Amino acid sequence: MATAKTTKEKKAPKAKAVKSASKDAGVSKLRIRVRAYEYKILDVSVKQIIDTALRFDAIVLGPIPLPTEIKKYTVNRASFVFKNAREQFEMRIHKRLIDIVSPTPKLIESLTNLSLPSGVNIDVKLM
Repeated sequence: MATAKTTKEKKAPKAKAVKSASKDAGVSKLRIRVRAYEYKILDVSVKQIIDTALRFDAIVLGPIPLPTEIKKYTVNRASFVFKNAREQFEMRIHKRLIDIVSPTPKLIESLTNLSLPSGVNIDVKLM
């Protein structure tokens, strides 16, 4: 019985090392970050991107909603007097993240030719 326990302990670390090596080997990923001020336009753009990727039988992870970035500005209402009278404005930037696992060249070409509405910012990284 003592020999069985020692052989199990020796095999367990080797199995973990093999699993991590197989995950990293040869898997490329296309990471797309989409940003917009209006969430409705953002959701339409994300749907177009996902539909294009699924048309080419790609594995799509997402859309993952990222935290909304809020920029607040405080401005005086009057130019000279009435220091206590102020207005507050804010800009909300909505973000989504899409991962496409092992993209093909045809898929990348179709994504670059995709026309999206104005006001949508896209960052594409190949990982």
